[in-house]
Amino acid sequence: MTAFRTLDQADVKDKRVLIRVDLNVPMEGGRITDNTRIRTVIPTIAAVTEKGGKAILLSHFGRPKGHDESQSLAPVVPVLSGLLGKPVQFAKDCIGPEAEKAVAALNPGCVLLLENTRFHKGEEKNDPEFVAALAKLGDLYVNDAFSAAHRAHASTEGIAHKLPAYAGRAMQAELSALTRALTSPVKPLAAVVGGAKISSKLALLSNLLAKVDLLVIGGAMANTFLAAQGKNIGKSLSEPDLIDTAKKILEEAKAKNCDIVLPVDAAVAKKLEPNTPSRSVMIDAVGPDEMILDIGLQSVALNAARLAGTRTIVWNGPMGAFEVSPFDAGTVTLAREVAKLTGQGLLSSFAGGGDTLAALQHAGVLDQFSYVSTAGGAFLEWLEGKPLPGVEALRIK
Repeated sequence: MTAFRTLDQADVKDKRVLIRVDLNVPMEGGRITDNTRIRTVIPTIAAVTEKGGKAILLSHFGRPKGHDESQSLAPVVPVLSGLLGKPVQFAKDCIGPEAEKAVAALNPGCVLLLENTRFHKGEEKNDPEFVAALAKLGDLYVNDAFSAAHRAHASTEGIAHKLPAYAGRAMQAELSALTRALTSPVKPLAAVVGGAKISSKLALLSNLLAKVDLLVIGGAMANTFLAAQGKNIGKSLSEPDLIDTAKKILEEAKAKNCDIVLPVDAAVAKKLEPNTPSRSVMIDAVGPDEMILDIGLQSVALNAARLAGTRTIVWNGPMGAFEVSPFDAGTVTLAREVAKLTGQGLLSSFAGGGDTLAALQHAGVLDQFSYVSTAGGAFLEWLEGKPLPGVEALRIK
């Protein structure tokens, strides 16, 4: 973390501290259904207020086209207040007279939430005038929204060039974990990659081949690799137009001494429905009218044995159609094995992106991995080796 300034280096006493958080939480009927992202930023807000700083929160919510009361951040206030254990004030705008008046009235140690930054077009355009209007409200800037760090928006990137900028506690933890996972991991390093399509993870696979010693591939994307090896995959979901690409990836892996492990058996069925008749077969025995919907028990055992010989694991994506029983068995069993190895101190495990959190939650091991990122796109772009604008803006030059 020496490359980034953190709250440990910030003097926040009596200062107006603009904190970029991610309060884009799931909501139904004006009620928050999952407060995970809110809980994530509590330590940073508390760190500022406990040292006498004025915490001024910036966040987007949804994808509004201009001012839209249905996408206001106002419903977040009581939940945030309850988790902080103190009142949270709210301003009906994030710039201009309304915001300026609310900031001017804010006392040290208090918290103010500004309205949805995306009510203004200048947010996503990273417009200099909008950036200046935001910067006018603060003395310091703290970014605690890693999940939005892949976007070069005014509140995630532009403002970091206008004010002294620091990483918040959640951002600091995320950067530290991802550095340990991929930038300077304890080797051997393995990656477990699942999901539906190779096309959505080409950049990820390309970057991982140059970094990992072992690459375990599951999910429907494994079907395209199996087809590239001449295997009969029946009616399984695949990408026939990417078979040549899959072949090149397999060849590149050999050249880079990256060992790719594909399923050797599978759970198959004629349709994807809960509790539909299914059977377990070796890959060579998949019927022409069957679909591969999960890795089989032999594949789980093989993968677990190979992963047990590594010291660091990065996990992204499920091994099968885990949302539909019984095709969750492969993901659940392998995730629990990785969690067990982690608990025994034999390896460090890092996960995130897409359906990964839901899959690990389903397996009951979400809190048993070394670190699980709540970020989606930002986590994937980091794994792909892409610089994240919101992170780069925090680097010590």
